[in-house]
Amino acid sequence: MIEEILKDAEKRMKAAVSKYKEELAGIRTGRASTGLVENIKVDYYGSELPIKQLATISIPEPSVILIQSWDKSAVKLIEKALIEANLGANPQTEGNVIRLNLPPMTEERRREVVKLIHKFAEEARIAVRNVRRDDKEKIEKLKKEGVSEDEVKKALDKLQKLTDKYIEEINNLTESKEKEILSL
Repeated sequence: MIEEILKDAEKRMKAAVSKYKEELAGIRTGRASTGLVENIKVDYYGSELPIKQLATISIPEPSVILIQSWDKSAVKLIEKALIEANLGANPQTEGNVIRLNLPPMTEERRREVVKLIHKFAEEARIAVRNVRRDDKEKIEKLKKEGVSEDEVKKALDKLQKLTDKYIEEINNLTESKEKEILSL
């Protein structure tokens, strides 16, 4: 029973870190990245689809994102979604190809992005801590069901180690992304 709780806790903590990684991929660093646009939702015939399901995304130059739509009718919809995403670059359309020329980031914009990263990191840490809190309660209930105090204590220690591991991973991701943004 305790192992199941710990496995579930680890799975949920991994999911929180994974979501944080996705959010980081969508944050602009100054260099073009497919992660910046691939998950932007496009209203495509009543369905919300990410751009990566409607087009090929490539990086021909360090500051250019090239989006080649598979469906000519989706080009305007993708362009509209890019404008609404407020990436700081205006899309230029040529047939079924959309170019995004990313201008260099200002120092002020870099600071704003770093604040945004810290906000996302804190949300991820809170998600991990919430998993710990929920599963800590489950483990402590087992004590009332007859599980020995030693086993409960060991399980709580393992749970804390898991929490520390994933919080550390979030902190490392945050630190590396911050360096990437501020070093450009």
